[in-house]
Amino acid sequence: MKKFKVAVVGAGAVGVQMVRILKQRNFPMEELRILARSSRTMEIDGTKYQVRETTPDAFDGVEIALFAGTEGEKGAAAQFAAEAVKRGAVVIDNGSEFRMDPAVPLVIPEINGDALKNHKGIIANPNCTAAVMLMGLAPLHKAFRVKRAVISSYQAVSGAGAKGIDGLRKQTEAALKGEKITDLSGFPNPIAFNILANNWAIEEQGYSNEEWKMMKETHKILGDDSIELAVTTVRVPTFVGHGESVWIETEKPVTPEAAREIFVKSPGVLVVDEKTPLNGVTCPMPTLAEGRDESLVGRIRPDLYKKNALLFWVVGDNLRKGAALNAVQIAEHLILKGWVKPSA
Repeated sequence: MKKFKVAVVGAGAVGVQMVRILKQRNFPMEELRILARSSRTMEIDGTKYQVRETTPDAFDGVEIALFAGTEGEKGAAAQFAAEAVKRGAVVIDNGSEFRMDPAVPLVIPEINGDALKNHKGIIANPNCTAAVMLMGLAPLHKAFRVKRAVISSYQAVSGAGAKGIDGLRKQTEAALKGEKITDLSGFPNPIAFNILANNWAIEEQGYSNEEWKMMKETHKILGDDSIELAVTTVRVPTFVGHGESVWIETEKPVTPEAAREIFVKSPGVLVVDEKTPLNGVTCPMPTLAEGRDESLVGRIRPDLYKKNALLFWVVGDNLRKGAALNAVQIAEHLILKGWVKPSA
């Protein structure tokens, strides 16, 4: 198998996971370059890496460039993606700059991997909350045709990057000591022992930009703008693992038993319930999902008052399937299909 020269751009929470997952999955690498704002040495799982400053020349010879990005912030891809492509790399960007560009595929390989075929050098990774949720919603849409979905998220602080993790830790320590929390660490209000429905900028019609991402990206990935979506995104004081409550109404008749059967057969989905507990636990939880590649689905139950409607609960590691893992899986799919080289 051909080996590739790979660059990981960003040395924060997602960048570290990208390096970790590349090693865990034995990705065919001839060379790994870690790029960041400044050069330094960093250690990941006992291995020391030399981090180089991100410059246009740093992409010379790179064939696959994974941009870690940070939700809600202008990522390095805005400045360097075009330069990387110019030098022959395929860019897989975890940031939000290119997701809604009609010329850029927005991909979850298990759902719409074929969208990668006609890429022009840049590929977008979806929003972490959308990725976790769609692992459950997409197979049901394919089987029963989802007409409407109501989604409420319970999002971990690592969705805001390493500073979110550090912020929750510091705020929790201060709160336990009875001290006033003065360092908000980028949150609009304290997150320790609290939940925030105002964690993201409020935009048109009262929806946050995170809620708009969820809705627009769901339509693009599923290729169906007719699905009616109502989304509420909430930040909760957990470190890793986004949880989402999902209610759906379908065109075709659906039952919890039929939905469960679809979930069991779906790649990247693991049902966690009384029939199939995980580590003795019968309900998906963030601590159960952390470090796992699958999205965990449970609490599958009928809507008692509406025909062809049911609810389920899905949890996934937002740093893995919600970000780093999905990016690496995109790269793997490109290699498998022979689509690595960008179009002229």
